[in-house]
Amino acid sequence: MPKHEKTVGIVLLAHGARDPRWREPFDKILEMLIEHSGTLASLSFLDHMEPKFLYACQEVIKAGANEIVVVPLFLGAGGHVRQDVPELVREAERETGVSITVTQAIGEQTEVLRAIAETSLNLIGAIHK
Repeated sequence: MPKHEKTVGIVLLAHGARDPRWREPFDKILEMLIEHSGTLASLSFLDHMEPKFLYACQEVIKAGANEIVVVPLFLGAGGHVRQDVPELVREAERETGVSITVTQAIGEQTEVLRAIAETSLNLIGAIHK
């Protein structure tokens, strides 16, 4: 492959939790992303869970990515997205030599907010039938 061709890898970044069951929806999101797009992708966590961000970046690079796009799986762009993520990206770029771009937090997307509102109504409707 010529050096100038871009092969983009995606790293999904979630917060993490102590309860291992918490990650199940995120594993499903990763599975669906790969299944529907065939893209190089990995899932990473800030706290309590593996893999950590740098490792996830290294994995998509090993799989052939020469550029990475990070999708923060956060409902809002608080301190983690505004402060911790840029710091992680700088560290990973230094370690890997690969350019990393970060999208907006997933919860800043109208489609996601609409889906949450509609699903909330559906859940309430299921309880009050």
